[in-house]
Amino acid sequence: MSALLLYLFLGSFAGILAGLLGVGGGIVIVPMLTFAFTIQHFPDAHMHHVALGTSLATIMFTSVASLRAHHAHGAVNWQVVRQITPGIFIGTIIGSWVVAQLGATFLKAFFVVFLFYVALQMILDIRPKTTRQLPNKWAVSGVGTFIGGISSMVGIGGGTLSTPFLIWCNFPFRSAIGTSAAIGFPIALSGTIGYIINGWNVQNLPPNCVGFINLPALAGVAVASFITAPFGARLAHTLPVPRLKKIFAFLLIATGTKMLITLL
Repeated sequence: MSALLLYLFLGSFAGILAGLLGVGGGIVIVPMLTFAFTIQHFPDAHMHHVALGTSLATIMFTSVASLRAHHAHGAVNWQVVRQITPGIFIGTIIGSWVVAQLGATFLKAFFVVFLFYVALQMILDIRPKTTRQLPNKWAVSGVGTFIGGISSMVGIGGGTLSTPFLIWCNFPFRSAIGTSAAIGFPIALSGTIGYIINGWNVQNLPPNCVGFINLPALAGVAVASFITAPFGARLAHTLPVPRLKKIFAFLLIATGTKMLITLL
């Protein structure tokens, strides 16, 4: 019961941050799950694999709520979603297979680098110039393969990568956000399938796991973040989000630095 309460707390915190700051839940959920698994003394060899897989599984649920809200406001370009999804499936499945072959140390280091990248984007407010148009469907699918591959390796819904790509292709900001939210579902779905398959026969996984998905963590985090994300979104209209993003960026740097120290 205490573990479930911990997951509910972590999910609530992740949901509020995701709704408030517009960051993908995975960038918050992965280090939180790693922390939760550590204090429960889960085996270290596959702890990060399970954190990544479980993070993607939670996004499968929260992305549905997000894309429905954006669709209601007409902010989802479904043609782009259809074009990019085949590449997303291919890239995410490949990425989850690659993760299964890699050791925990490399995966943690890769995630730390990604944390620093996201934090730098927030601090410097880096935005791509809207100087291009959307390429043909084959190129879009190729971009999807890249986005899916990286997303599955860091346990995120892909918004950190897909939103800048769509803005670069001259999409309106709200449409880029809404379409990225919809793209998050095939990333999470295919990533979950990949992490289940590639972790199915792995020995010495933590208890209550199906492949690299931890079921109690999935239940607690998914339910709580699904409920609290809309609350965070409402707060975004009353709080100074740009300043909060910079504060959150330094929190990401502190988290990444702490994870980096454990690798040394």
